[in-house]
Amino acid sequence: MAQTPQSSSAAGAPRRGFNLSQWSLDHPALTRYLMIVLMVLGIGAYFQLGQDEDPPFTFRAMVVRAYWPGATAQQMADQVADRIEKTLQEVPYADKIRSYSKPGETLIIFQLKDTSPPGQVEHLWYTTRKKVGDMRMNLPQGVQGPFFNDEFGDVYGVIYALQGDDFTPAEKKEVADEVRQTLLRVKDVSKVEMFGVQDEKLYVEVSQQRLATLGLDMQQVLAALGQQNAMESAGAVQTPQDVLQVRVGGPFNSVEQLRAMPVRAGNGTQLRLGDIARIGMGYVDPSSTIVRHDGHDSVALGISMAKGGDIVALGKSLKQAVASIEATLPAGMRLVQVQDQPTAVAGSVNEFVRVLIEAVVVVLAVSFLSLGLHRKDASVPAWRFWRAYHLDTRPGMVVLVTIPLVLAITFLVMNYWGIGLHKVSLGSLIIALGLMVDDAIIAVEMMVRKLEEGYTMARAATATWELTAMPMLTGTLITAAGFLPIGMAKSQVGEYTFAIFGVTTAALIISWIVAVVFVPYLGVRLLKVKPHVGAAHEVFDGPLYGRFRRVVDWCVKHRWLTIGATILTFVLGLAGMTKVQQQFFPDSVRPEILVDIWLPEGSSMEANGEVTRRIERRIAAEPGVTSVSTWIGSGVPRFYLPLDQIFPQTNVSQLIVLPQDLATRERLRLALPAMLATEFPEVRTRAKLLPNGPPVAYPVQFRVMGADPATLRQLADEVKQVMMDSPNTRGVNDNWNESVKVVRLDVDQDKARALGVSSQAIAQAARTSLSGMTIGQYREGDKLIDIVLRQPKEERDAISDLANAYVPTAAGRVIPLLQIAKPRFDWEPGVMWRENRDYTITVQSDVREGLQGATVTAELQPRMRELAAGWQARGLSNYRIETAGAVEESSKGSSSIVAGLPVMLFIVFTLLMLQLQSFSRAMLVFLTGPLGVAGVAAALLLSGRPFGFVALLGVVALMGMIQRNSVILIDQIEQDRARGVPAWDAVVESAVRRMRPIALTAAAAVLAMIPLSRSEFWGPMAVAIMGGLVVATVLTLLALPAMYAAWFRVKKEPVAA
Repeated sequence: MAQTPQSSSAAGAPRRGFNLSQWSLDHPALTRYLMIVLMVLGIGAYFQLGQDEDPPFTFRAMVVRAYWPGATAQQMADQVADRIEKTLQEVPYADKIRSYSKPGETLIIFQLKDTSPPGQVEHLWYTTRKKVGDMRMNLPQGVQGPFFNDEFGDVYGVIYALQGDDFTPAEKKEVADEVRQTLLRVKDVSKVEMFGVQDEKLYVEVSQQRLATLGLDMQQVLAALGQQNAMESAGAVQTPQDVLQVRVGGPFNSVEQLRAMPVRAGNGTQLRLGDIARIGMGYVDPSSTIVRHDGHDSVALGISMAKGGDIVALGKSLKQAVASIEATLPAGMRLVQVQDQPTAVAGSVNEFVRVLIEAVVVVLAVSFLSLGLHRKDASVPAWRFWRAYHLDTRPGMVVLVTIPLVLAITFLVMNYWGIGLHKVSLGSLIIALGLMVDDAIIAVEMMVRKLEEGYTMARAATATWELTAMPMLTGTLITAAGFLPIGMAKSQVGEYTFAIFGVTTAALIISWIVAVVFVPYLGVRLLKVKPHVGAAHEVFDGPLYGRFRRVVDWCVKHRWLTIGATILTFVLGLAGMTKVQQQFFPDSVRPEILVDIWLPEGSSMEANGEVTRRIERRIAAEPGVTSVSTWIGSGVPRFYLPLDQIFPQTNVSQLIVLPQDLATRERLRLALPAMLATEFPEVRTRAKLLPNGPPVAYPVQFRVMGADPATLRQLADEVKQVMMDSPNTRGVNDNWNESVKVVRLDVDQDKARALGVSSQAIAQAARTSLSGMTIGQYREGDKLIDIVLRQPKEERDAISDLANAYVPTAAGRVIPLLQIAKPRFDWEPGVMWRENRDYTITVQSDVREGLQGATVTAELQPRMRELAAGWQARGLSNYRIETAGAVEESSKGSSSIVAGLPVMLFIVFTLLMLQLQSFSRAMLVFLTGPLGVAGVAAALLLSGRPFGFVALLGVVALMGMIQRNSVILIDQIEQDRARGVPAWDAVVESAVRRMRPIALTAAAAVLAMIPLSRSEFWGPMAVAIMGGLVVATVLTLLALPAMYAAWFRVKKEPVAA
């Protein structure tokens, strides 16, 4: 008769060879010391970890601006943007080069490839500056710039508004500058930026009509001002002892000096400038970006934290600094907090810690019940559980001690790797929690079982190493390898989610070390020696084991039916996944709502400010709105890392609406679009929540690309119509907006040449007449204030005022501008977008409530393909449609994860080969990886959750979790067969014996996810893992024995007579 596996007769015969568990028992003082020191260091490391809202990731984007006064949008695109873009294409790792050109200005967004090493990005920006600087001479004469901004990713997590209704903008700016100086001295503050500052100007307003009566022209006034205010060196006197600098008085030191400046009239009369001009201080006209908070004009101070800092600690330091600043502010001036990221992060971290504690409680409950609940009296009915069962808390106590120990060591590793506390790392800890107790549960369960089989305490403790340490290590490494594609992903989203790999891998490996080093020691100290109950198989003779044994036996007997059912389940799972909505990242749970306001292209700041103030008042009147912050002429600064920024433009405004709670946020999100569209039809508005993950402008976007702007406009309108016809799109628009009105001056060139008047002189006369011209700088203390010469408002606020403009001739006289030029109205493009040097119109929209961008994009794509095919048939083969938006970014992120799959699969298979020493067995375990897909699909469909990027990471990692259980089961079968157990019995009995630890570890992992499933960010991933693990665990225990029996042709041996 074959020997009973793991019988108690072997209890006193330990195997030879190195045994880590034995080592820990032989060195109890050192083991105790390591436990205490690691626990203390881990707790200390936790309080050293930086706290932030999002994980840091490298912004691989630079903004390049250039100006060419007088140029059309087309000229800016062709003559300026195209030349710069051509140079940017030569920069290493160049990816997307997007630009928009408006009359007189162009802005280029230069993006590097996601594969560019983060450490090289700074050097690549230097290379960009150098290359563009070298080609600057190729730009048209008169171009200003290019100017560079590579601090595109700075986050202003704390924003204060300096308000004072009775103070001038200049006074507010002066106080804001002092506040900035104080804030810069606060620990961990790296940058303080001021927004909404209106620069001072010194205006010299001269009436053209009055000049004409005096025989003067603007050019004479310009020349006189320039000569008088010039800063020129007068040389130095070299004496034998000293060098004496010679200073010439004359530059204006006060407004009175400017008023007193002499000007000679045409008849020789000496006049003062103050006699012919109104001179006074003012502010930039039209206004630059205006910032308002709760209806008051403000100067905003945005505070950016130093890299690796603790935002919560920074928030406390800033509150102390602001308290002292407020005491020194002038009466009537106040400092109001607009954005408070530290409070948001503290709330988020506290919420995650609460969820982590909930998960720990759940896991401990599983551990205490599963490891310590024993049937006390079989004769008592099970429903009288208080008498039928006995709860031994000692095995659960071992797990209770290991959880904080593993967490403490994980915090130590996080501190060493520079991973702070943020939504990704904290969520990863909760995911890891359900996995990291697996090894401890397996080790404790093995010890308890060995004690029940009659092993001595020391022998039972060391048996863990001998029987399960290596398969457990293989399983742990396989589970960790499941997260490897995340760690290897060369993309922005890969960098954003790297902490999932770092934290879970560290926790898993640490949990194995704790299970084989500290758990045996804790077991010896805490567990009680059980009375011997006979041979090993008798431990598994209870009613539950008996029923399970019969089910496994049936599955092995009807193996092909079982395998067929498993394949059918898998196919149904794949079919179910096609019904699950796709998603990139879910919206944030931050309470803010952003409201975008777009006026027609070419709108003035005055018109923008008027309608924005009305919208601001209307939203502020909504119940539940705590505050409204407004940026007029620009989007809000990046107060939140994944924000999609809007660049400064006169026709755009953005509001931050802060509701009192999330319920109010949801009500406003649903109500605002209809209310704004109904009450403010003259502007395009959009209400949106803050996103998670890398920024995406709209959920549905299609790019129409080609060479000719006019043809492109027509084709884009066709795409726009297709999107508008869809019942699932909302607010369809495109980024080229409307054409703008222009006044063209048609010059009679023959007459102009005869009079010696150049086009440049005509342009300067018109500009001076209508907009004014900067003619110098007025120096006051440390300030440089532009002196602007212009006509009074009553002579420049209508197109007819061009009649008042005068142009100097070669003969020294002045003539009316309209004598040689005729004005006419025209239209021209207001803005022109390009991508990688192709003209590009992006048609975009939001989606109907309850739908995801990927779902609507997939619905529209067949129609887009039909459109593109129609263009080909019409001979427009150079025009194409590309999918953009969330789908494009998601596919970039997904492809970076898929790129790491071959390495993951190779490592997993290599680990299986090392453990099982058999290609067939390794392949068998390998094939169980995708078995959870049916559970994933069912869980997502039943819960109504979309399958997003984070859920994809969960499914990839799920393969490792499933294979971990499979390798332990296959290893158990091989151990039994090696001891001479008949193959059939080995297959069935191994499944019975491993049922408890496999079910326990799966239950721990699944139940630990329940608190996390409520999270908006982590919920889909938690639900996917829960569903997948439940189904895969059942299939592992039932289908894997059948698959093994089929693969190795296992037959039941006849019972000897």
